[in-house]
Amino acid sequence: MNEHNSPVNAPIIQRIEIWPVDIPITDPFVVATGARVTAQNLFMRVTLRNGTQGVGEAAPFPEVGGEDRATCFAAATELAKTMIGQSVGDYESLADRLNEQATLHPAARCGLETAMLDAYCRSRRIPLWQLWGAADVRERETDITIPICSPEKTLELARGWYARGFRLFKMKVGTDVEQDIRRLQAVHNALPEIGFIGDGNQGFSREDCLRFVHGVKQFGGRLVLLEQPVVRDDLEGLQAIRHLTGIPVAADESVRSLDDAREVVRMQAADYINIKIMKTGVIDAWRIAAFTRSAGLRLMVGGMLETRIAMGCSFSLVLGLGGFDVLDLDTPLLLSTDPVTGGYRYSGPRLQPWSEGGLDMQIPCPADRITVQ
Repeated sequence: MNEHNSPVNAPIIQRIEIWPVDIPITDPFVVATGARVTAQNLFMRVTLRNGTQGVGEAAPFPEVGGEDRATCFAAATELAKTMIGQSVGDYESLADRLNEQATLHPAARCGLETAMLDAYCRSRRIPLWQLWGAADVRERETDITIPICSPEKTLELARGWYARGFRLFKMKVGTDVEQDIRRLQAVHNALPEIGFIGDGNQGFSREDCLRFVHGVKQFGGRLVLLEQPVVRDDLEGLQAIRHLTGIPVAADESVRSLDDAREVVRMQAADYINIKIMKTGVIDAWRIAAFTRSAGLRLMVGGMLETRIAMGCSFSLVLGLGGFDVLDLDTPLLLSTDPVTGGYRYSGPRLQPWSEGGLDMQIPCPADRITVQ
């Protein structure tokens, strides 16, 4: 990464534009902590003095990260003012400054960082993944997320995704143990060869999670991973679930900073850390991923309700850093429309890399955007 990190002669940020975008979700996105029927996101565009532009996205999810769009918009607008006149070659120190100014607004920071990094890489004519090292540039496969819903609806969704080639189903669980077990059993009975990730979004107690795992094992379901079954501060609970179930555990909401990742490692609380740029910002996500690998833990990557802009930035980390075992990069497939052209593409569950500069994506920019310059 450092070979591309020279601020010498790097272009200067001249203008930043921010605007809201609403994208309906095909089926209500219900998790243990809340529900969404529309992705209420922000798009951003950074323009450099040499005319190069980069795009970014903020996807606040109040029930998970605490940010809503209004607070995210306000934070991004203030942060943008501090970026004008700065060199994009200083992207690491700029990201650190944004973090100091708005620690509690990672989605706002993520959108601005993505747009800045996209513009920087386009100005250098390198794909964004090359910035991280180009360690594993190949087609990769993602899971697909099934929200909390009735067993009948769960099975209907599962059959549809199975027909499109998906074989790893991330099941949102954590509100009703017995119902969760019935939902997974219905899918298993119909599609016995698929694997499950159980994503509790902090909804389980330790006892409920153990009951859930026991129920799935009883009907022969293949549970490959438990993602954040208990509340984020209960690292002892994560540690206990790892040892008592024998199923790998991924820390998601428990890791919102590098310090959080260090504590998870110290407590031996997880097998995987789920990297999400929307909960940390992009540069910190890169640092957490590098630390996770160095500590001997495995890497998962995921997102909020994001379009291909934010998800493409996450995919760039997968391609550039390497070492990611589980990809949960499916949310653009859950949206009713795709407002983005260019960039990576989906072929069923497979994500196909791109080779042009930055993210190689374009988005329409409305007249009523906020402009900071």
